[in-house]
Amino acid sequence: MSPDPGAWLHGLVADLLPPMRSITGEGVRTTLRTVARALGPEVPLTVHEVSSGTPVLDWVVPREWNVASARLIGPDGKTVVDVADNPLHLLGYSTPVRARLGLDELRPHLFSMPDRPDWVPYRTSYYNENWGFCLTDRQLSALPDGEYEVEIDTTLTDGSLTYGEIVLPGETTDEFLITTHTCHPAMANDNCSGIATAVLLARELAVAPRRHTFRLLFIPGTIGSITWLARNRDTVDRIRHGLVLTGLGDRSDPTYKRSRRGNAVVDRAAAVALAEGGRPHRIVDFSPYGYDERQFCSPGFDLPVGRFGRGQHGEYPQYHTSADDLDFVTPESLADSYALLRRIVTICDQNRTWYNTAPYGEPQLGRRGLYRAIGATMNRQAVEMALLWVLNLADGTRSLLDIAERADLPFDTIAEAAAALAGADLLAEGRPTVEVSGV
Repeated sequence: MSPDPGAWLHGLVADLLPPMRSITGEGVRTTLRTVARALGPEVPLTVHEVSSGTPVLDWVVPREWNVASARLIGPDGKTVVDVADNPLHLLGYSTPVRARLGLDELRPHLFSMPDRPDWVPYRTSYYNENWGFCLTDRQLSALPDGEYEVEIDTTLTDGSLTYGEIVLPGETTDEFLITTHTCHPAMANDNCSGIATAVLLARELAVAPRRHTFRLLFIPGTIGSITWLARNRDTVDRIRHGLVLTGLGDRSDPTYKRSRRGNAVVDRAAAVALAEGGRPHRIVDFSPYGYDERQFCSPGFDLPVGRFGRGQHGEYPQYHTSADDLDFVTPESLADSYALLRRIVTICDQNRTWYNTAPYGEPQLGRRGLYRAIGATMNRQAVEMALLWVLNLADGTRSLLDIAERADLPFDTIAEAAAALAGADLLAEGRPTVEVSGV
């Protein structure tokens, strides 16, 4: 692992940019092969193929789309746009076409951004058969009258939807779900940054102690999460926390979107992590629009899944354009996002529920050496208050996060106090099953 996570992440984003990705097809498989190489042999990635036509909740897995080539040739015989130069030049899920058309006939199939004349937009037509090219508005405005040749060599056939899954077993079967989408081509922030960050998280979690079982999904947007939910609906009740990762590399402030529940542990952990550094950040309420959190938080599932990133969809002008490139994402933002993600994960994974085994009166702490056990990095008053708050509130119904919020003390201080008390046999995990006695 590189000593500089920002540089490592930025390099992986660069490796992930080239494939012609969509919700299905060889571009997704190529992307998952890049993911597998970056993970290394120690972190196995399982690749799933779900056949076209498979019913998934209220949807059906679509036909598989692949691209051999696509270009638009002008009246002078010169190439206007070529998908080999930029995957964004082809309307996603374009049907195969070989035709000669006049400019007026061609115009409905050309997409540009008049307000950003030098950028190529990202456009798709997944569920409505169509074809087209995306180009800069400057190019579009300069097209002369005449006959144009359209060459789109694509296939839209029965195949499968492809997604990747990593499962890292923990001490319990309670799960922490991490997901990121794999369907956006040639855009660094949305969403190569999410893929790269999930890879680094998997690498580090694989060699760290874990209480939760971690499940990481690399899925096409919307149809991927719907497919996974349809195939796993009998086990989703194991999910205790979840995060959708996207847009982690731009220069905007870190942003967390709450789950539908609004006060899930992951929502509160994210608030703690973002507030700890005193840095500018945003926390926004759930809405049924955005990325895959809206599938995991649909009312039938109502899973505790939030979304973490920086700039939100549609908020920055580079969103879904060719300007979302390697210069738009920075190693510094990627490293900062990763550190915050790791902190959210750590808080959730350490957030246990304990009960006081000596709740009658206050146990004598001094003779057990508890102040010395956790006092090296904090003052005696903080140590004493943390110990006392944990002893008072640890009744088998409150978690460490609950106690930290009630005591208005840092989560780590409470967690260290609980660990010290557990080491002195003054705390036990879970709920008391028999009446506890005095000491």
